Amino acid sequence: MRQTMTQDDLSRMALAYQGTGAVSAENRGFGFRPGFFDRDSGRFLLARDADGLPASVHRFDGLPDEWVVDRDGAGSPLAVKPSVVPGFIRDGAFFTREQAAQLVQWELDKLAS
Repeated sequence: MRQTMTQDDLSRMALAYQGTGAVSAENRGFGFRPGFFDRDSGRFLLARDADGLPASVHRFDGLPDEWVVDRDGAGSPLAVKPSVVPGFIRDGAFFTREQAAQLVQWELDKLAS
């Protein structure tokens, strides 16, 4: 059975994908915004800061209550259910990290030719 995902897991993913175009700092200029997809509901949403504004990196703030499985004493989300996948949203569509990396590479190849 898959485990829940924590903010530490997101940080580890960002490190693992550094240099591939699958992190916010590397794909923002290509129109990607950090977001999440829930395989159970089929919904995807932009990542948001605690104030509700779109976040520049993956954060759990603003995700629906049914996606969050653990909160701290102040009510901030600590973990989300296993069906929630981090990725990116561009032009109204969700992309996994791998898909975003491929598109960024395609865009870079196009610029180089």
